[in-house]
Amino acid sequence: MSGHSKWATTKHKKAALDAKRGKLFAKLIKNIEVAARVGGGDPAGNPTLFDAIQKAKKSSVPNDNIDRAVKRGSGAESGGVDWETIVYEAYGPGGVAMLIECLTDNRNRAAMEVRTVLSRNNGTLADPGSVSYLFARKGHVIVSKDSGAHEDGLVEATLEAGAEDVRDHEDVFEILCEATDVVAVRTALQEAEIDYEQAEATWIPSMYVDLDESAANSLASLVEALEECDDVQDVYANVDMHRDVAAEA
Repeated sequence: MSGHSKWATTKHKKAALDAKRGKLFAKLIKNIEVAARVGGGDPAGNPTLFDAIQKAKKSSVPNDNIDRAVKRGSGAESGGVDWETIVYEAYGPGGVAMLIECLTDNRNRAAMEVRTVLSRNNGTLADPGSVSYLFARKGHVIVSKDSGAHEDGLVEATLEAGAEDVRDHEDVFEILCEATDVVAVRTALQEAEIDYEQAEATWIPSMYVDLDESAANSLASLVEALEECDDVQDVYANVDMHRDVAAEA
């Protein structure tokens, strides 16, 4: 019986991991389709597509899936979807400000999913503009410490390209710049032969709030539930996730 129980538990964990990986793959594929539709299917002339493809490859999305997504998005192959980007503003546990970025082909479904998850996990939708002012659109480049990079070297390589700040976070460095400079910063890293994990525009809080253990756990549950939604691409919150959530959840 114990052997069967162990096998059942293993299968359950694998199924959960596969499901999460499948959702991640789907989100990355959406990004590729949208980038190809907006800027064309040639990564050499479409920096947004180049970075979307690189991010997918870093997450082990199969090359065939990537190629088909590029073709669908560029119109070279049928089956492309007219994706729409929607950003919802919300408040989470402890008054945390949140931006919930969706990429959907059904605005009503996305709104219902987000509203339902918030109401079940101690969150509420906020009025437009009441939360977004706490965030700034920034370029965000991640470099793993496994690459051998160090902070001074990253500053030297990217400063002239527009880097504003290099932050040391556990096993990675985060480079911040204006959203319009993310390609220049990424290119500077490539020219310096420094490998990077991902480069993209993102939302960075202008101020952070501290949470107690209960609120941190509650926020972690809310974020996980939102990320399970098919239409949700990214969730941003003005809390130090490394310190307040990851350590407590």
